[in-house]
Amino acid sequence: MRPSMLRSMESVLRRAADARYFSSGAGPERKVAILGAAGGIGQPLSLLMKLNPLVSQLSLYDIAGTPGVAADVSHINTAAQVAGFAGEDQLGEALKDSDIVIIPAGVPRKPGMTRDDLFNINAGIVKSLCTAIAKHCPHALVNMISNPVNSTVPIAAEVFKKMGTYDEKKLFGVTMLDVVRAKTFYAAKAGVPVADVNVPVVGGHAGITILPLFSQATPSANSLSHEDIKALTKRTQDGGTEVVEAKAGKGSATLSMAYAGAVFADACLKGLNGVPDVVECSFVQSNITELPFFASKVRLGKNGVEDIHGLGPLSDFEKQGLESLKEELKASIEKGIKFAKEN
Repeated sequence: MRPSMLRSMESVLRRAADARYFSSGAGPERKVAILGAAGGIGQPLSLLMKLNPLVSQLSLYDIAGTPGVAADVSHINTAAQVAGFAGEDQLGEALKDSDIVIIPAGVPRKPGMTRDDLFNINAGIVKSLCTAIAKHCPHALVNMISNPVNSTVPIAAEVFKKMGTYDEKKLFGVTMLDVVRAKTFYAAKAGVPVADVNVPVVGGHAGITILPLFSQATPSANSLSHEDIKALTKRTQDGGTEVVEAKAGKGSATLSMAYAGAVFADACLKGLNGVPDVVECSFVQSNITELPFFASKVRLGKNGVEDIHGLGPLSDFEKQGLESLKEELKASIEKGIKFAKEN
């Protein structure tokens, strides 16, 4: 490879590290642990967190393969110190003193598999990992990526309650990929710069429980028809399936999920460091609706959740979508709670 090409690649990575999605400048030392770091989401997520200048320690854990991932990522010339841990006997050391724990662990979806099909496998993994978090870093912010998020977040809550460490302000279901997709699809349809777009996404993180609020999108695009909005909503809800089918049995949404996970983790770091007005959508314990957990805009701060925003004005289409999602989301939440209590 020519030197000019190498310099160009390094420049791109540097710009990625300095992009508006990642924090800049010095701050308190922060340890971030990634559980499932050797997986399809975990590896690119580890790379992106190594680029974040607010991460001083990056702890990578998986049941196997992590030392190699850690060695690879550690060669990147950014400040974060990287350590790799493999096997249950090293989980406690991986978690110790973590400020944020990100959990992408679990099996991915395959063609024809719904998020619900993942439940029995991933539920057990999440329960085990959260038990360890309660023991070794009970005050950490927990970012749950493992699907189905609508059920795994309630499982985590029940585990933490049983262990006496539950803090509703510190448990997050990462629904950022729904926001990322909504922004991307909306910008393309509306013909506006994607970097300027914001679209809140509420509800849950599966199928019809994903409700993008395009009526609140900025910049507004009055040229979009009702049919356009319906199509954009459907595509956002089916984004995961779109990727699974496109990969033809060889993977799921790993790269875009890793990016979304890194963006949300960065928002958490900003909040911990006292940056004002950090607001992102997340699936959290909430009284915004009659459901115990619900995704909406959340202001992040030094304690995790500082404030949960209301839904704001909804279009008739969105009001209908809100009512339609409640039964399915309620069932998923109850399924997670039941699993945690019975196992």
